[in-house]
Amino acid sequence: MTRKPVRRVATASNRRSVVRIAYLIGRVDSALRRAIWEAVSPLNLTLQQFTALSVLSGHDHLSNAELAERTFMTPQSANEVTKVLVRKALIKRRPHPSHGRIIQLRLTAKGEAVRGRADAAVLKVEQRMLATLTAATRGGFREHLKVCLRALDEHAVDIVHH
Repeated sequence: MTRKPVRRVATASNRRSVVRIAYLIGRVDSALRRAIWEAVSPLNLTLQQFTALSVLSGHDHLSNAELAERTFMTPQSANEVTKVLVRKALIKRRPHPSHGRIIQLRLTAKGEAVRGRADAAVLKVEQRMLATLTAATRGGFREHLKVCLRALDEHAVDIVHH
């Protein structure tokens, strides 16, 4: 006589629910984007505009294509963002000194001031997000994120070495 296998019924006590890391990162990304948008919108900025100002602050004289690549936007979207930032007098365009078709982007003094205020607001968001972590844990967390980024994006060298 053969025995039938016993089927276990899933209950709250024997069911293990493991939340995937990719899911958690996605949720953090979504919540962080929303919090940053809320932080910069009083300065009349969108998340994309803030990101562009931040990138231009660290990399003077970028072309629109370079800005698009560093801000994870399409060249068309980056172009629309730069048009708005030029109208707001936060950035200015100038021809590349040796390549006539390339236009370089640069923050204006007003753009740097607005970026500074926005950066301070975003720093508060980051501090709120990491408030319960010790300094050592934050440092380890940063390094683990860099390792993950390096594993998935070979072009992230400029980020992971800082």
